[in-house]
Amino acid sequence: MSNLGELRALLVEPHAGMRVSLHNMLNLCGITKIEHALTAGTALRAIQNRVFDLVLCEYDLGVGQDGQQLLEDVRHHKLTPLSTIFIMVTAERAYAKVVSAAELAPSDYLLKPFTADMLLERVLKAIEKRRAFVDVHNFMEDGAAKEAIGACIIGERKHPKYVIDFMRLRAELHVVLGEAEEAEKLYTALFELKAVAWARLGLAKTLYMQGKYKEAEIILNHLVAENNKYMDAYDWLSKTHEAIGALEEAKSVLDTAVTVSPHGVRRLRKLGSLALETGDIETAETVLKKVVSKAKFSEFRDPEDHVKLVDALVKKGDHEQARSVIRDLEKNMAGIKKTEACRALSTAMIHASTGDSRVDKELDAAIAATREDIGLSNDLKLGLAKSCLEHNREEAATEVIMDVMRNAANQLVVSKALGVFESAGKGHLGKELVQRSQKEVKDLVAEGVRRAKEGDFRGSVDLMASAARKSPDNPQVVLNAALAALKCIENLGWDVEVAAQAKHLIDSAARLDPMNSRLKAIRTLHEGLQKRFGIDTVRANTGSS
Repeated sequence: MSNLGELRALLVEPHAGMRVSLHNMLNLCGITKIEHALTAGTALRAIQNRVFDLVLCEYDLGVGQDGQQLLEDVRHHKLTPLSTIFIMVTAERAYAKVVSAAELAPSDYLLKPFTADMLLERVLKAIEKRRAFVDVHNFMEDGAAKEAIGACIIGERKHPKYVIDFMRLRAELHVVLGEAEEAEKLYTALFELKAVAWARLGLAKTLYMQGKYKEAEIILNHLVAENNKYMDAYDWLSKTHEAIGALEEAKSVLDTAVTVSPHGVRRLRKLGSLALETGDIETAETVLKKVVSKAKFSEFRDPEDHVKLVDALVKKGDHEQARSVIRDLEKNMAGIKKTEACRALSTAMIHASTGDSRVDKELDAAIAATREDIGLSNDLKLGLAKSCLEHNREEAATEVIMDVMRNAANQLVVSKALGVFESAGKGHLGKELVQRSQKEVKDLVAEGVRRAKEGDFRGSVDLMASAARKSPDNPQVVLNAALAALKCIENLGWDVEVAAQAKHLIDSAARLDPMNSRLKAIRTLHEGLQKRFGIDTVRANTGSS
Protein backbone atom coordinates (compact mmCIF):
# COMPACT_ATOMS: atom_id res chain seq x y z
CA MET A 1 0.00 0.00 0.00
CA SER A 2 2.06 2.96 -1.32
CA ASN A 3 -0.47 5.65 -0.38
CA LEU A 4 -0.10 6.13 3.38
CA GLY A 5 -3.44 7.93 3.40
CA GLU A 6 -5.09 4.56 2.84
CA LEU A 7 -3.57 3.06 6.00
CA ARG A 8 -5.91 2.59 8.96
CA ALA A 9 -4.01 3.09 12.22
CA LEU A 10 -4.74 2.38 15.88
CA LEU A 11 -2.89 4.58 18.37
CA VAL A 12 -2.62 3.03 21.85
CA GLU A 13 -1.46 5.65 24.35
CA PRO A 14 -2.89 6.42 27.83
CA HIS A 15 -1.59 10.01 28.16
CA ALA A 16 -3.60 12.71 26.40
CA GLY A 17 -0.62 14.97 25.61
CA MET A 18 1.45 12.16 24.07
CA ARG A 19 -1.62 10.89 22.23
CA VAL A 20 -2.09 14.28 20.53
CA SER A 21 1.63 14.47 19.70
CA LEU A 22 1.67 10.97 18.11
CA HIS A 23 -1.57 11.67 16.25
CA ASN A 24 0.00 14.81 14.74
CA MET A 25 3.13 12.87 13.77
CA LEU A 26 1.01 10.26 11.98
CA ASN A 27 -0.79 13.09 10.15
CA LEU A 28 2.58 14.52 9.06
CA CYS A 29 3.43 11.06 7.68
CA GLY A 30 0.25 11.21 5.60
CA ILE A 31 -1.72 8.81 7.82
CA THR A 32 -5.14 10.30 8.60
CA LYS A 33 -7.40 7.32 9.37
CA ILE A 34 -6.55 7.06 13.06
CA GLU A 35 -8.44 5.61 16.03
CA HIS A 36 -7.40 5.96 19.67
CA ALA A 37 -7.27 3.48 22.55
CA LEU A 38 -6.26 4.40 26.10
CA THR A 39 -5.75 0.89 27.53
CA ALA A 40 -4.92 -2.63 26.37
CA GLY A 41 -8.57 -3.60 26.95
CA THR A 42 -10.00 -0.86 24.73
CA ALA A 43 -7.31 -1.61 22.11
CA LEU A 44 -8.31 -5.30 22.04
CA ARG A 45 -11.96 -4.41 21.56
CA ALA A 46 -11.06 -2.07 18.70
CA ILE A 47 -8.85 -4.72 17.06
CA GLN A 48 -11.61 -7.33 17.35
CA ASN A 49 -14.10 -4.99 15.66
CA ARG A 50 -11.96 -3.61 12.83
CA VAL A 51 -8.90 -4.44 10.71
CA PHE A 52 -5.96 -2.09 11.19
CA ASP A 53 -2.90 -1.81 8.94
CA LEU A 54 -0.80 -0.21 11.68
CA VAL A 55 -0.84 -0.38 15.49
CA LEU A 56 1.35 2.21 17.19
CA CYS A 57 1.46 1.20 20.85
CA GLU A 58 3.07 2.68 23.96
CA TYR A 59 4.80 0.00 26.06
CA ASP A 60 3.86 1.49 29.44
CA LEU A 61 0.06 1.59 29.45
CA GLY A 62 -0.29 2.27 33.18
CA VAL A 63 -2.86 0.19 35.09
CA GLY A 64 -3.54 -3.26 33.65
CA GLN A 65 -1.66 -4.85 30.78
CA ASP A 66 1.41 -3.30 29.18
CA GLY A 67 2.06 -3.05 25.45
CA GLN A 68 3.99 -6.33 25.33
CA GLN A 69 1.12 -8.22 26.95
CA LEU A 70 -1.28 -6.62 24.47
CA LEU A 71 0.92 -7.81 21.60
CA GLU A 72 1.03 -11.34 23.05
CA ASP A 73 -2.78 -11.45 23.37
CA VAL A 74 -3.18 -10.19 19.79
CA ARG A 75 -0.73 -12.75 18.37
CA HIS A 76 -1.79 -15.66 20.61
CA HIS A 77 -5.47 -15.26 19.68
CA LYS A 78 -4.71 -14.30 16.04
CA LEU A 79 -6.77 -11.11 16.25
CA THR A 80 -5.00 -9.27 13.42
CA PRO A 81 -4.01 -10.28 9.89
CA LEU A 82 -0.38 -11.30 9.46
CA SER A 83 0.12 -8.11 7.43
CA THR A 84 -0.70 -5.78 10.34
CA ILE A 85 2.32 -3.67 11.35
CA PHE A 86 2.81 -3.39 15.13
CA ILE A 87 5.28 -0.73 16.30
CA MET A 88 6.11 -0.48 20.01
CA VAL A 89 6.97 2.92 21.49
CA THR A 90 9.17 2.84 24.59
CA ALA A 91 11.53 5.00 26.61
CA GLU A 92 15.22 4.28 26.02
CA ARG A 93 15.77 3.32 29.67
CA ALA A 94 13.15 0.55 29.33
CA TYR A 95 14.17 -0.65 25.85
CA ALA A 96 16.68 -3.32 26.93
CA LYS A 97 14.18 -4.78 29.40
CA VAL A 98 11.36 -4.78 26.84
CA VAL A 99 13.38 -6.38 24.03
CA SER A 100 15.28 -8.98 26.05
CA ALA A 101 12.24 -10.27 27.94
CA ALA A 102 9.90 -10.40 24.94
CA GLU A 103 9.08 -13.78 23.45
CA LEU A 104 7.04 -12.14 20.68
CA ALA A 105 8.63 -9.20 18.89
CA PRO A 106 6.68 -6.38 17.24
CA SER A 107 7.44 -5.26 13.67
CA ASP A 108 9.74 -2.57 15.09
CA TYR A 109 10.55 -0.45 18.15
CA LEU A 110 10.60 3.34 18.42
CA LEU A 111 12.66 4.85 21.23
CA LYS A 112 11.47 8.12 22.72
CA PRO A 113 12.12 10.89 21.90
CA PHE A 114 11.67 10.62 18.12
CA THR A 115 10.56 12.82 15.23
CA ALA A 116 7.85 12.41 12.58
CA ASP A 117 10.61 11.65 10.03
CA MET A 118 11.90 8.80 12.20
CA LEU A 119 8.38 7.40 12.55
CA LEU A 120 7.84 7.66 8.78
CA GLU A 121 11.12 5.82 8.13
CA ARG A 122 10.06 2.90 10.37
CA VAL A 123 6.59 2.69 8.83
CA LEU A 124 7.96 2.69 5.25
CA LYS A 125 10.53 0.04 6.19
CA ALA A 126 7.77 -2.16 7.67
CA ILE A 127 5.57 -1.67 4.58
CA GLU A 128 8.45 -2.70 2.29
CA LYS A 129 8.91 -5.92 4.25
CA ARG A 130 5.16 -6.53 4.30
CA ARG A 131 5.08 -6.34 0.48
CA ALA A 132 7.83 -8.96 0.24
CA PHE A 133 5.79 -11.37 2.38
CA VAL A 134 2.33 -10.68 0.95
CA ASP A 135 2.03 -14.00 -0.97
CA VAL A 136 3.28 -16.04 1.99
CA HIS A 137 0.88 -14.31 4.39
CA ASN A 138 -2.07 -14.79 2.02
CA PHE A 139 -1.39 -18.52 1.76
CA MET A 140 -0.97 -18.81 5.54
CA GLU A 141 -4.23 -17.03 6.25
CA ASP A 142 -5.97 -19.31 3.76
CA GLY A 143 -4.62 -22.32 5.65
CA ALA A 144 -2.43 -23.37 2.71
CA ALA A 145 0.78 -24.15 4.59
CA LYS A 146 2.45 -26.12 1.76
CA GLU A 147 1.80 -23.33 -0.74
CA ALA A 148 3.15 -20.84 1.82
CA ILE A 149 6.38 -22.87 2.01
CA GLY A 150 6.66 -22.68 -1.79
CA ALA A 151 6.11 -18.90 -1.66
CA CYS A 152 8.87 -18.63 0.98
CA ILE A 153 11.32 -20.39 -1.36
CA ILE A 154 10.41 -17.96 -4.17
CA GLY A 155 10.69 -15.05 -1.71
CA GLU A 156 14.22 -16.09 -0.71
CA ARG A 157 15.28 -15.70 -4.36
CA LYS A 158 13.35 -12.48 -5.07
CA HIS A 159 14.16 -10.69 -1.80
CA PRO A 160 17.62 -11.85 -0.63
CA LYS A 161 17.73 -9.18 2.12
CA TYR A 162 14.95 -11.12 3.90
CA VAL A 163 16.36 -14.62 3.27
CA ILE A 164 16.78 -15.34 7.00
CA ASP A 165 13.17 -14.29 7.67
CA PHE A 166 11.83 -16.46 4.84
CA MET A 167 13.84 -19.48 5.99
CA ARG A 168 12.68 -19.00 9.56
CA LEU A 169 9.05 -18.79 8.48
CA ARG A 170 9.50 -21.84 6.25
CA ALA A 171 10.84 -23.81 9.23
CA GLU A 172 7.89 -22.71 11.37
CA LEU A 173 5.48 -23.85 8.64
CA HIS A 174 7.13 -27.28 8.55
CA VAL A 175 6.58 -27.44 12.33
CA VAL A 176 2.89 -26.59 11.80
CA LEU A 177 2.65 -29.44 9.29
CA GLY A 178 4.31 -31.84 11.75
CA GLU A 179 7.34 -32.16 9.45
CA ALA A 180 9.90 -31.97 12.23
CA GLU A 181 12.79 -33.43 10.24
CA GLU A 182 12.44 -30.83 7.46
CA ALA A 183 12.21 -28.07 10.07
CA GLU A 184 15.26 -29.44 11.86
CA LYS A 185 17.33 -29.21 8.64
CA LEU A 186 16.30 -25.60 8.11
CA TYR A 187 17.03 -24.55 11.69
CA THR A 188 20.42 -26.24 11.48
CA ALA A 189 21.17 -24.35 8.23
CA LEU A 190 20.00 -21.08 9.83
CA PHE A 191 22.25 -21.69 12.80
CA GLU A 192 25.22 -22.26 10.47
CA LEU A 193 24.35 -19.16 8.42
CA LYS A 194 24.03 -16.92 11.43
CA ALA A 195 24.49 -18.18 14.98
CA VAL A 196 21.30 -16.63 16.28
CA ALA A 197 19.58 -17.91 19.39
CA TRP A 198 16.17 -18.31 17.75
CA ALA A 199 17.60 -20.77 15.20
CA ARG A 200 18.87 -22.96 18.03
CA LEU A 201 15.54 -22.60 19.82
CA GLY A 202 13.76 -23.75 16.66
CA LEU A 203 16.09 -26.74 16.49
CA ALA A 204 15.25 -27.59 20.11
CA LYS A 205 11.53 -27.40 19.30
CA THR A 206 11.87 -29.87 16.43
CA LEU A 207 13.83 -32.25 18.65
CA TYR A 208 11.09 -31.98 21.27
CA MET A 209 8.47 -32.81 18.62
CA GLN A 210 10.41 -35.95 17.73
CA GLY A 211 10.58 -37.01 21.39
CA LYS A 212 14.33 -36.31 21.59
CA TYR A 213 13.93 -34.60 24.95
CA LYS A 214 17.49 -34.95 26.21
CA GLU A 215 18.94 -33.42 23.03
CA ALA A 216 16.42 -30.58 23.25
CA GLU A 217 17.24 -30.06 26.92
CA ILE A 218 20.98 -29.64 26.19
CA ILE A 219 20.33 -26.88 23.63
CA LEU A 220 17.80 -25.11 25.84
CA ASN A 221 20.09 -25.19 28.88
CA HIS A 222 22.83 -23.58 26.79
CA LEU A 223 20.43 -20.89 25.55
CA VAL A 224 19.30 -19.77 29.01
CA ALA A 225 22.90 -19.93 30.28
CA GLU A 226 24.05 -17.63 27.47
CA ASN A 227 21.10 -15.24 27.76
CA ASN A 228 19.21 -15.29 31.03
CA LYS A 229 16.49 -13.13 29.48
CA TYR A 230 15.53 -15.49 26.63
CA MET A 231 11.96 -16.19 27.74
CA ASP A 232 10.94 -18.60 24.98
CA ALA A 233 13.89 -20.81 25.89
CA TYR A 234 12.75 -20.94 29.54
CA ASP A 235 9.23 -21.93 28.46
CA TRP A 236 10.45 -24.74 26.23
CA LEU A 237 12.97 -25.96 28.81
CA SER A 238 10.18 -26.17 31.39
CA LYS A 239 7.94 -27.94 28.87
CA THR A 240 10.75 -30.43 28.13
CA HIS A 241 11.26 -31.18 31.83
CA GLU A 242 7.51 -31.71 32.21
CA ALA A 243 7.44 -34.10 29.24
CA ILE A 244 9.90 -36.42 31.00
CA GLY A 245 8.05 -36.12 34.33
CA ALA A 246 10.56 -33.83 36.04
CA LEU A 247 7.94 -31.47 37.49
CA GLU A 248 10.16 -29.93 40.18
CA GLU A 249 12.71 -28.97 37.52
CA ALA A 250 9.95 -27.64 35.27
CA LYS A 251 8.68 -25.46 38.13
CA SER A 252 12.19 -24.26 39.00
CA VAL A 253 12.82 -23.12 35.41
CA LEU A 254 9.59 -21.09 35.31
CA ASP A 255 10.32 -19.70 38.77
CA THR A 256 13.55 -18.26 37.36
CA ALA A 257 11.77 -17.02 34.24
CA VAL A 258 9.16 -14.99 36.11
CA THR A 259 11.85 -13.18 38.09
CA VAL A 260 13.19 -11.97 34.73
CA SER A 261 9.83 -11.24 33.08
CA PRO A 262 7.15 -10.99 35.78
CA HIS A 263 4.24 -9.84 33.61
CA GLY A 264 3.45 -12.78 31.31
CA VAL A 265 0.11 -14.15 32.49
CA ARG A 266 0.32 -17.45 30.61
CA ARG A 267 3.73 -18.22 32.12
CA LEU A 268 2.58 -17.25 35.62
CA ARG A 269 -0.52 -19.40 35.17
CA LYS A 270 1.63 -22.41 34.23
CA LEU A 271 3.96 -21.84 37.19
CA GLY A 272 0.96 -21.67 39.55
CA SER A 273 -0.35 -24.99 38.22
CA LEU A 274 3.05 -26.68 38.56
CA ALA A 275 3.45 -25.31 42.10
CA LEU A 276 0.07 -26.79 43.08
CA GLU A 277 0.94 -30.10 41.45
CA THR A 278 4.28 -30.33 43.28
CA GLY A 279 2.84 -29.25 46.63
CA ASP A 280 4.61 -25.88 46.77
CA ILE A 281 1.61 -24.05 48.26
CA GLU A 282 3.48 -20.85 49.13
CA THR A 283 4.63 -20.33 45.52
CA ALA A 284 1.20 -21.34 44.21
CA GLU A 285 -0.54 -18.74 46.37
CA THR A 286 1.89 -15.92 45.51
CA VAL A 287 1.87 -16.61 41.77
CA LEU A 288 -1.86 -17.27 41.39
CA LYS A 289 -2.69 -14.03 43.21
CA LYS A 290 -0.65 -12.24 40.54
CA VAL A 291 -2.46 -14.16 37.78
CA VAL A 292 -5.91 -13.24 39.13
CA SER A 293 -4.86 -9.61 39.54
CA LYS A 294 -3.24 -9.25 36.09
CA ALA A 295 -5.81 -11.28 34.14
CA LYS A 296 -8.62 -9.15 35.58
CA PHE A 297 -7.76 -6.52 32.97
CA SER A 298 -7.55 -8.98 30.07
CA GLU A 299 -10.25 -9.77 27.57
CA PHE A 300 -9.13 -13.40 27.95
CA ARG A 301 -9.46 -13.83 31.71
CA ASP A 302 -10.20 -17.35 32.95
CA PRO A 303 -12.35 -18.27 36.00
CA GLU A 304 -10.15 -21.34 36.52
CA ASP A 305 -7.42 -19.06 37.91
CA HIS A 306 -9.69 -18.30 40.87
CA VAL A 307 -10.30 -22.01 41.49
CA LYS A 308 -6.58 -22.74 41.63
CA LEU A 309 -6.02 -19.83 44.00
CA VAL A 310 -8.85 -21.08 46.24
CA ASP A 311 -7.23 -24.53 46.16
CA ALA A 312 -3.91 -23.06 47.36
CA LEU A 313 -5.58 -20.98 50.10
CA VAL A 314 -7.67 -23.92 51.34
CA LYS A 315 -4.56 -26.12 51.51
CA LYS A 316 -2.92 -23.33 53.50
CA GLY A 317 -5.95 -23.19 55.82
CA ASP A 318 -6.92 -19.61 54.96
CA HIS A 319 -10.66 -20.13 54.41
CA GLU A 320 -11.64 -16.48 54.85
CA GLN A 321 -9.35 -15.33 52.08
CA ALA A 322 -10.55 -18.24 49.92
CA ARG A 323 -14.16 -17.03 50.36
CA SER A 324 -13.04 -13.54 49.33
CA VAL A 325 -11.58 -14.98 46.10
CA ILE A 326 -14.92 -16.69 45.35
CA ARG A 327 -16.75 -13.37 45.85
CA ASP A 328 -14.31 -11.78 43.40
CA LEU A 329 -14.96 -14.65 40.96
CA GLU A 330 -18.72 -14.10 41.10
CA LYS A 331 -18.33 -10.34 40.68
CA ASN A 332 -15.73 -10.15 37.90
CA MET A 333 -16.39 -13.36 35.93
CA ALA A 334 -20.17 -13.14 35.56
CA GLY A 335 -21.32 -14.08 32.08
CA ILE A 336 -18.49 -16.53 31.35
CA LYS A 337 -19.75 -20.07 30.65
CA LYS A 338 -17.63 -21.93 33.17
CA THR A 339 -17.97 -19.46 36.04
CA GLU A 340 -20.76 -21.43 37.76
CA ALA A 341 -18.78 -24.70 37.63
CA CYS A 342 -15.71 -22.87 38.99
CA ARG A 343 -17.74 -21.24 41.77
CA ALA A 344 -19.32 -24.56 42.77
CA LEU A 345 -15.99 -26.43 42.78
CA SER A 346 -14.27 -23.64 44.76
CA THR A 347 -17.07 -23.57 47.33
CA ALA A 348 -16.98 -27.37 47.59
CA MET A 349 -13.26 -27.17 48.42
CA ILE A 350 -13.96 -24.85 51.35
CA HIS A 351 -16.91 -26.94 52.59
CA ALA A 352 -14.81 -30.11 52.38
CA SER A 353 -12.00 -28.51 54.36
CA THR A 354 -14.33 -27.13 57.07
CA GLY A 355 -16.52 -30.27 57.29
CA ASP A 356 -19.60 -28.42 56.01
CA SER A 357 -22.34 -30.85 54.88
CA ARG A 358 -23.24 -28.55 51.97
CA VAL A 359 -20.24 -29.95 50.08
CA ASP A 360 -22.46 -32.54 48.33
CA LYS A 361 -24.79 -29.84 47.03
CA GLU A 362 -21.87 -27.89 45.51
CA LEU A 363 -20.33 -31.03 44.01
CA ASP A 364 -23.70 -31.79 42.37
CA ALA A 365 -23.78 -28.25 40.95
CA ALA A 366 -20.23 -28.58 39.59
CA ILE A 367 -20.93 -31.97 38.00
CA ALA A 368 -24.14 -30.68 36.40
CA ALA A 369 -22.24 -27.70 34.95
CA THR A 370 -19.52 -29.92 33.46
CA ARG A 371 -22.12 -31.87 31.46
CA GLU A 372 -22.46 -28.79 29.26
CA ASP A 373 -19.85 -27.72 26.72
CA ILE A 374 -18.31 -24.95 28.85
CA GLY A 375 -14.61 -25.45 28.06
CA LEU A 376 -13.53 -26.64 31.50
CA SER A 377 -9.92 -27.86 31.48
CA ASN A 378 -8.96 -31.46 32.17
CA ASP A 379 -6.98 -30.33 35.23
CA LEU A 380 -10.12 -28.90 36.83
CA LYS A 381 -12.19 -31.93 35.87
CA LEU A 382 -9.59 -34.18 37.50
CA GLY A 383 -9.73 -31.99 40.62
CA LEU A 384 -13.52 -32.37 40.67
CA ALA A 385 -13.24 -36.15 40.30
CA LYS A 386 -10.74 -36.25 43.17
CA SER A 387 -13.17 -34.32 45.39
CA CYS A 388 -15.98 -36.70 44.44
CA LEU A 389 -13.90 -39.74 45.43
CA GLU A 390 -12.97 -38.11 48.74
CA HIS A 391 -16.69 -37.86 49.51
CA ASN A 392 -17.62 -41.36 48.37
CA ARG A 393 -19.14 -40.11 45.11
CA GLU A 394 -17.65 -42.89 43.01
CA GLU A 395 -20.32 -42.78 40.31
CA ALA A 396 -19.90 -39.02 39.82
CA ALA A 397 -16.11 -39.36 39.74
CA THR A 398 -16.42 -42.09 37.11
CA GLU A 399 -18.61 -39.85 34.94
CA VAL A 400 -16.10 -36.98 35.07
CA ILE A 401 -13.04 -39.20 34.51
CA MET A 402 -14.66 -40.93 31.54
CA ASP A 403 -15.23 -37.51 29.99
CA VAL A 404 -11.53 -36.69 30.46
CA MET A 405 -10.37 -40.03 29.04
CA ARG A 406 -12.62 -39.79 25.98
CA ASN A 407 -11.11 -36.40 25.23
CA ALA A 408 -7.50 -37.13 26.22
CA ALA A 409 -5.02 -35.44 23.88
CA ASN A 410 -2.20 -37.81 24.87
CA GLN A 411 -1.14 -40.60 27.21
CA LEU A 412 -0.01 -38.11 29.85
CA VAL A 413 -3.63 -36.99 30.36
CA VAL A 414 -4.77 -40.62 30.65
CA SER A 415 -2.02 -41.28 33.20
CA LYS A 416 -3.10 -38.28 35.27
CA ALA A 417 -6.72 -39.47 35.17
CA LEU A 418 -5.64 -42.94 36.25
CA GLY A 419 -3.58 -41.37 39.04
CA VAL A 420 -6.73 -39.82 40.57
CA PHE A 421 -8.15 -43.31 41.19
CA GLU A 422 -4.81 -44.75 42.26
CA SER A 423 -4.33 -42.03 44.90
CA ALA A 424 -7.79 -42.92 46.26
CA GLY A 425 -6.84 -46.61 46.45
CA LYS A 426 -9.10 -47.47 43.50
CA GLY A 427 -6.50 -48.12 40.80
CA HIS A 428 -8.43 -51.16 39.55
CA LEU A 429 -11.44 -48.96 38.77
CA GLY A 430 -9.23 -46.48 36.91
CA LYS A 431 -7.80 -49.26 34.72
CA GLU A 432 -11.33 -50.45 33.94
CA LEU A 433 -12.24 -46.94 32.81
CA VAL A 434 -9.14 -46.73 30.59
CA GLN A 435 -10.19 -49.97 28.89
CA ARG A 436 -13.79 -48.81 28.62
CA SER A 437 -12.87 -45.47 27.05
CA GLN A 438 -10.53 -47.17 24.56
CA LYS A 439 -13.26 -49.65 23.65
CA GLU A 440 -15.74 -46.82 23.12
CA VAL A 441 -13.41 -45.16 20.60
CA LYS A 442 -12.73 -48.48 18.81
CA ASP A 443 -16.45 -49.29 18.64
CA LEU A 444 -17.21 -45.82 17.34
CA VAL A 445 -14.59 -46.08 14.58
CA ALA A 446 -15.83 -49.57 13.70
CA GLU A 447 -19.40 -48.26 13.37
CA GLY A 448 -18.18 -45.45 11.12
CA VAL A 449 -16.31 -47.94 8.94
CA ARG A 450 -19.38 -50.22 8.82
CA ARG A 451 -21.60 -47.39 7.63
CA ALA A 452 -19.08 -46.44 4.94
CA LYS A 453 -18.79 -50.06 3.74
CA GLU A 454 -22.56 -50.21 3.42
CA GLY A 455 -22.46 -47.07 1.27
CA ASP A 456 -23.77 -44.73 3.96
CA PHE A 457 -20.85 -42.32 3.64
CA ARG A 458 -22.77 -39.29 4.90
CA GLY A 459 -23.96 -41.29 7.89
CA SER A 460 -20.34 -42.17 8.64
CA VAL A 461 -19.37 -38.48 8.39
CA ASP A 462 -22.22 -37.41 10.72
CA LEU A 463 -21.33 -40.08 13.29
CA MET A 464 -17.62 -39.27 13.37
CA ALA A 465 -18.17 -35.48 13.27
CA SER A 466 -20.45 -35.79 16.29
CA ALA A 467 -17.76 -37.81 18.07
CA ALA A 468 -15.13 -35.16 17.22
CA ARG A 469 -17.36 -32.42 18.65
CA LYS A 470 -17.66 -34.39 21.90
CA SER A 471 -13.92 -35.22 22.01
CA PRO A 472 -12.23 -32.27 20.26
CA ASP A 473 -8.87 -32.87 21.97
CA ASN A 474 -8.59 -36.58 21.13
CA PRO A 475 -6.37 -36.76 18.01
CA GLN A 476 -7.45 -40.31 17.12
CA VAL A 477 -11.13 -39.38 17.10
CA VAL A 478 -10.43 -36.17 15.15
CA LEU A 479 -8.27 -37.98 12.57
CA ASN A 480 -10.92 -40.67 12.04
CA ALA A 481 -13.55 -37.98 11.56
CA ALA A 482 -11.31 -36.34 8.93
CA LEU A 483 -10.83 -39.70 7.20
CA ALA A 484 -14.60 -40.31 7.14
CA ALA A 485 -15.10 -36.92 5.46
CA LEU A 486 -12.41 -37.64 2.87
CA LYS A 487 -13.82 -41.10 2.10
CA CYS A 488 -17.22 -39.48 1.58
CA ILE A 489 -15.70 -37.08 -0.98
CA GLU A 490 -13.76 -39.91 -2.62
CA ASN A 491 -16.94 -41.90 -3.23
CA LEU A 492 -19.66 -39.26 -3.64
CA GLY A 493 -17.72 -36.42 -5.24
CA TRP A 494 -16.53 -33.01 -4.08
CA ASP A 495 -18.74 -31.34 -1.51
CA VAL A 496 -17.68 -27.88 -0.30
CA GLU A 497 -19.15 -28.30 3.19
CA VAL A 498 -17.67 -31.77 3.76
CA ALA A 499 -14.31 -30.61 2.34
CA ALA A 500 -14.21 -27.62 4.71
CA GLN A 501 -15.05 -29.97 7.58
CA ALA A 502 -12.22 -32.32 6.56
CA LYS A 503 -9.72 -29.43 6.35
CA HIS A 504 -10.74 -28.15 9.78
CA LEU A 505 -10.38 -31.62 11.31
CA ILE A 506 -6.96 -32.18 9.70
CA ASP A 507 -5.75 -28.82 11.04
CA SER A 508 -7.09 -29.68 14.51
CA ALA A 509 -5.31 -33.05 14.48
CA ALA A 510 -2.06 -31.37 13.41
CA ARG A 511 -2.34 -28.94 16.33
CA LEU A 512 -3.08 -31.76 18.79
CA ASP A 513 -0.50 -34.29 17.60
CA PRO A 514 1.75 -32.91 14.82
CA MET A 515 3.94 -36.04 14.76
CA ASN A 516 1.03 -38.51 14.44
CA SER A 517 2.05 -41.22 11.96
CA ARG A 518 -1.38 -41.15 10.24
CA LEU A 519 -1.41 -37.40 9.66
CA LYS A 520 0.83 -37.39 6.58
CA ALA A 521 -1.21 -40.13 4.84
CA ILE A 522 -4.48 -38.29 5.51
CA ARG A 523 -2.98 -35.03 4.23
CA THR A 524 -1.79 -36.84 1.08
CA LEU A 525 -5.29 -38.25 0.52
CA HIS A 526 -6.77 -34.76 0.95
CA GLU A 527 -4.34 -33.24 -1.58
CA GLY A 528 -4.95 -36.12 -3.99
CA LEU A 529 -8.71 -35.55 -3.87
CA GLN A 530 -8.25 -31.84 -4.53
CA LYS A 531 -6.23 -32.64 -7.68
CA ARG A 532 -8.65 -35.35 -8.77
CA PHE A 533 -11.62 -33.00 -8.65
CA GLY A 534 -9.69 -30.02 -10.05
CA ILE A 535 -10.09 -27.95 -6.90
CA ASP A 536 -7.97 -24.83 -6.43
CA THR A 537 -6.12 -25.39 -3.17
CA VAL A 538 -6.54 -21.91 -1.73
CA ARG A 539 -10.24 -21.72 -2.60
CA ALA A 540 -10.74 -25.15 -1.07
CA ASN A 541 -8.95 -24.15 2.11
CA THR A 542 -11.09 -21.05 2.52
CA GLY A 543 -14.27 -23.04 1.91
CA SER A 544 -15.11 -21.11 -1.28
CA SER A 545 -17.18 -22.78 -3.94
